Amino acid sequence: MIVLMPAIAIVVIAATGGMESWPHLISNVIPRATLRTLILLAGVGTISGVVGVVTAWLVASCEFPGRRLLSGLLVLPLAIPAYLGAYAFAEFFSFTGPVQTAWRGLFGFQTSRDYWFPEVRTTGGAMLVLSSVLYPYIYLSARSMFLMQGRAAADVARTLGAGPLKVFAKIQIPMARPAIMVGLTLVAMETLNDIGAVEYLGVQTLTFSIFDTWLNRGSLAGAAQIACVMLVFVVCLMLVERAARRRQRFASQKTTAAVHDSVRLKLAGWKKWAASLACLAPPVIGFAIPVFVLGGYAARRLEQFVSTRLLSALWNSVLVSASTALVAVLLAFLLAYAARTTRSRLNAAAGRFASFGYGVPGTVLAMGVLIPLANFDNAVDAFLRAQFGISTGLLLSGTGFAIIYACTVRFLTMAEGTIDAGFHKLSPHLDMAARTLGRTSGQTLRSVLLPMMRPATLTAALLVFIETMKELSATIMLRPFNFNTLATLVYEDASRAKVEDAGVPAIIIVAVGLIPVFLVSRSLDRHTG
Repeated sequence: MIVLMPAIAIVVIAATGGMESWPHLISNVIPRATLRTLILLAGVGTISGVVGVVTAWLVASCEFPGRRLLSGLLVLPLAIPAYLGAYAFAEFFSFTGPVQTAWRGLFGFQTSRDYWFPEVRTTGGAMLVLSSVLYPYIYLSARSMFLMQGRAAADVARTLGAGPLKVFAKIQIPMARPAIMVGLTLVAMETLNDIGAVEYLGVQTLTFSIFDTWLNRGSLAGAAQIACVMLVFVVCLMLVERAARRRQRFASQKTTAAVHDSVRLKLAGWKKWAASLACLAPPVIGFAIPVFVLGGYAARRLEQFVSTRLLSALWNSVLVSASTALVAVLLAFLLAYAARTTRSRLNAAAGRFASFGYGVPGTVLAMGVLIPLANFDNAVDAFLRAQFGISTGLLLSGTGFAIIYACTVRFLTMAEGTIDAGFHKLSPHLDMAARTLGRTSGQTLRSVLLPMMRPATLTAALLVFIETMKELSATIMLRPFNFNTLATLVYEDASRAKVEDAGVPAIIIVAVGLIPVFLVSRSLDRHTG
């Protein structure tokens, strides 16, 4: 119920909120917003898919200069939230940015009327920004599957006269399709969740329409009705992702043994340098450019590192992120431990419901969380006023509790998946051995399982902590008055066209986001080389 309550609340609000706004929404808002959302999803999916699959195949199947280093660098854009990428790209490619400045200096142009330059604040610009930071989801899943395939299938195809590209297109991609679909659905979910980038770049998606209809137009029912349309997208994506994961597990079982006999194809001549360039370009675009822009702004505002405004936002971010990590890990541990000790349909259903929150965009979660909490606060306040003459005000909805709740729902599946994977590495015989030595189930948990589960638990807490610190969509809508996190601080400065002032908090967010990227890179190097 903790996870499902926001979605239930949205459906109830949409159904009971009246239909007076529906004609306007159905004729003016929803069709255009849905079309833009579909175009954005198609564009981001296509670009991310091409970049992720091609680079994954190159580093997994080919040998070229810098391959080992580039295989790690390709993960770096995961540290850049989409909204930071949008702010950085808009500055980098603006009229006063380094690219257009160099272009004018090279050809002697004086004004923007003298030449044409692509505009970043378009749907195409949003595709570029989102793809540049989201392609690693596809790269990681496709790379793992290409490595699992080994060289056996490719070598057989070559003996029959097939060239490398034909083997890639006809053999390796079809075998890796389930993993690629998992990555694509994750990219689509993150694209649906984004509010900062699309708002800044002027692309009115369904997510932005919810934000605009609720806060700017004051129509809660209308926003809930748009959110219901979003939920249809989410459910479809989750069904596709779940089916792809089932096929991926089947494919992995068949191909795991081939990892150890993998021999990479050695590229020569111009091909090896083209491969190096192809693998270098994505991290330069998705990571180096944002760090260059935001880091440059931060370097010119070093005094902000000790400003009260920044320190307050940093403290709020740490407090909310740590609280969310604690709650999410506790709930995830309960779910995973229950699934380990008692195999039942109820436990299996609970695990499936726990994964629902990740696919729900933050704006939708915010609406589904805030309204029930506000109703609860009003009911408590009314009761205490009537009985004791005491006004309690906003107990939950007016505090950081609402943000913690929404982020817990959104990132619970991340914690549950990590802890469940940790439990799967522990043999069930450990529990049985402890019980035969006279330990109760509680003692077995405390003295045997908990110490061995410490790495997985800490990893889950770290991932939830970092993702919560980067979260913007839900936080911007649920934060109390005069309450800023690092993400909302960056959002406020960018909304006032003061991206330069957002450099310091943005760099802190990127630095924190590098931690899981570093862990992923180390894991890839350790297991694949």
